[in-house]
Amino acid sequence: MRKDAKGREKDTVIREFTLDDYDAVYALWQNAGPGIGLGFADTREAIAKKLLRDPDLFLVAVDDDSHPERSRRIIGTVIGGFDGRRGLIYHLAVEHAYRKRGIGRMLMAEVEQRLKAKGCQRCYLLVKHDAQDVIEFYRKSGWDTSDVTIMGKTLGKR
Repeated sequence: MRKDAKGREKDTVIREFTLDDYDAVYALWQNAGPGIGLGFADTREAIAKKLLRDPDLFLVAVDDDSHPERSRRIIGTVIGGFDGRRGLIYHLAVEHAYRKRGIGRMLMAEVEQRLKAKGCQRCYLLVKHDAQDVIEFYRKSGWDTSDVTIMGKTLGKR
């Protein structure tokens, strides 16, 4: 595969997720490692509901469809959320064989640009404390840590 000056795959396309992608995306999340906590918010039904709000913020990286001999498999994902005030990033994942090629940075740059275009001025993401390689990835991309306690409450049925 060809790479650009920054070492990114030139044969990777970023596009919006569709529900037809769900099985492949869920499998990617399952194999991404312990960093992605999957739960009731990741069911097909919950994802379909998310798509009603802002489908343009759920992105996938795929092999370039101009190459018919390729499988065009999904090799990366990121989900952005925007409540009209703040943004949140979820489920950045890149298939193991494609890591360290700039695909995660491509996905993050695109979702950040789309959030900014919606008027988002501040964005957040959650990383487990022991995921130092993930923390370092985000630091190199301009993200900083905040000294906060995250709390959660389930409001509906699982």
